[in-house]
Amino acid sequence: MMNKIAPPPHCSFEPDDWLRLAGYWYPVARACDVGNAPQKATLLDEQLVIYRLKGQIVVARDVCPHRGVPLTLGFQEEEGIVCPYHGLRFGENGRCNRIPSSPGQSIPAKLNLTTFPARERYGLIWTCLAPAQDTDAPLPSMPHWDDAGFQQITCPPFDVAGFAGRQVEGFLDVAHFAWIHTATFADPDNQEVPDYSPAETPYGFSVDYWSTVGNYPASAEHRGPEGFKWLRRFDMYLPFTATLTIHFPGESRLVIMNAASPVSARKTRMFAPIARNFDLHVPVEDVHAFNHKVFEEDRLMVETQRPERLPLDLTLEAHIPADRSSIAYRRGLKKLGFGEFFLV
Repeated sequence: MMNKIAPPPHCSFEPDDWLRLAGYWYPVARACDVGNAPQKATLLDEQLVIYRLKGQIVVARDVCPHRGVPLTLGFQEEEGIVCPYHGLRFGENGRCNRIPSSPGQSIPAKLNLTTFPARERYGLIWTCLAPAQDTDAPLPSMPHWDDAGFQQITCPPFDVAGFAGRQVEGFLDVAHFAWIHTATFADPDNQEVPDYSPAETPYGFSVDYWSTVGNYPASAEHRGPEGFKWLRRFDMYLPFTATLTIHFPGESRLVIMNAASPVSARKTRMFAPIARNFDLHVPVEDVHAFNHKVFEEDRLMVETQRPERLPLDLTLEAHIPADRSSIAYRRGLKKLGFGEFFLV
């Protein structure tokens, strides 16, 4: 059933900003977490149900079109998910295929679910609430995910009580390493940020950032060679997804995707697929724990920033030379037509 393009009731975004944001792809679940039971997710204040049936992923509004009960309260059968109120069943493409109280009745299209396009990529389920009719917006790209020799890891989602734009901007920020991440990888005495220059791309911008700040865990015994310059390549896919490719000594590479999925204007669910071609013997659980610790270090800063929104008017906050990525990010959003992300 074709979805009506309109902000949901009690939307926390300005309507114009919501409509623009709804035209992009966001992850709503890890693929490994979507199994036989309907799974709940929220994107841009829209309540969603996700289920897998006969190899197909279905993303739909989490509401039975009969009497409005959330389908995530129901259960799954071989031919679809079942509403717990009257037993209506919804199968492939969200179509209703059973009305228990009237088994001989033809099923009207009005009983089909309101569905959204779904894609499975980087270990995540992605959806778009308002896809353009004439163009198909591309998913963000992740370097090395499909390359031979690279391990693929999809970390558990990380929830932040803050706006997605603030969280992404923190991911791009290189000046906070020595102040926030000293318990994980950074050196508190290595505070200087060398010059760098973001370059505009069709999808947003990219940054090659060279510095002597290492990326080995602070507890690790090994370090980079004396004087080694680390390259961190950031690719920003507007509005809320960025990748970071870290060049370790030799041919070792670590790629982290920061996909900030806006649950609402005040809550973000961050997904972090990882690809790497070294330390493949390290248990995946250890990788999850380390990255969770890194993101946890950022939490207090993101959740306490004021204003809660991301000011796109550059005159509203002070800036320093290390903020070039932040400035490029805000300018990119402004260029796409977004407002100041005022909260409703």
